[in-house]
Amino acid sequence: MAFNAPAKMVGLIGNAGVYKSKLSVFQLLIRGFMAGAYIAIGGALCTVCVTGVSAHLGPGIAKLIGGSVFPVGLIAIVLTGMELFTGDCMIVPMAAMMKRATWGDVLRNWGWVYIGNIVGSFFYAYLMAVGPFVTGQADGTMAVNAFGLTAVGIATGKVLTYKAVGAAGLWSCFMKAIGCNFLVNIAILLAITADDIIGKFFGIWFPIMAFVASGFEHCVANMYFLPVGKFLTDWYPAVIAKQGGLLAANNGLSWADIWLWNIFPVTIGNIFGGFLFIGVVYFLMFRNEVPQE
Repeated sequence: MAFNAPAKMVGLIGNAGVYKSKLSVFQLLIRGFMAGAYIAIGGALCTVCVTGVSAHLGPGIAKLIGGSVFPVGLIAIVLTGMELFTGDCMIVPMAAMMKRATWGDVLRNWGWVYIGNIVGSFFYAYLMAVGPFVTGQADGTMAVNAFGLTAVGIATGKVLTYKAVGAAGLWSCFMKAIGCNFLVNIAILLAITADDIIGKFFGIWFPIMAFVASGFEHCVANMYFLPVGKFLTDWYPAVIAKQGGLLAANNGLSWADIWLWNIFPVTIGNIFGGFLFIGVVYFLMFRNEVPQE
């Protein structure tokens, strides 16, 4: 199988960063919307596939199964040319560090792609909350099914367990976000290293499986996981009492808690993990070896 040497890989990342820096706002929003939806597809599939597994096979196997199916989103994004904020945390700054784009271009890309990712993720969260996560009942009403209850449990664990311990929870969330985008951008590096579709597939699949199975935090994935839990608990309040614990103690999930105790710190951690730990490191290692072409 053909592959690109590390120095050439860094040059190709720079090329990709230049291309992304020149996309119009419309392109960034539409591609960002699609990427948000694709990541949500992986999140939804993960939710369905892990439902009930822990009780029979244990939590480790459940995480392995969830991690194994989640990568479908990033595979679709990379192979079809969509725009994901967490990948752009590394790719566009690489072009700026090479002085082939400006830092204003970086912020422009991040801002519009982030908005597109939010809209795409929220759309898919709504689709799942009114579709596969609820089931019609004999009395003519809809009720949250087993998959929906799993979705609520995931959202609760990603917000209220951090809130319960305060500053320690924020630090834990932040560090998990660094670990996540460290692995996401390793997946991007491996995808660019490979020249064939099979190589790109497996280059993406293994690091993404590792980040999900390890329990790390991804801001775009959480733009799906958290709203779907919020929608279900708002529309079906009986779920709050049924789940109990932190969900009942907090009377459900609030938008303030979702942003403060997860998405904000995770976004910052993802930037550190992608830009600093991968982008800067690989630029410093190979900047003098990048082929001129």
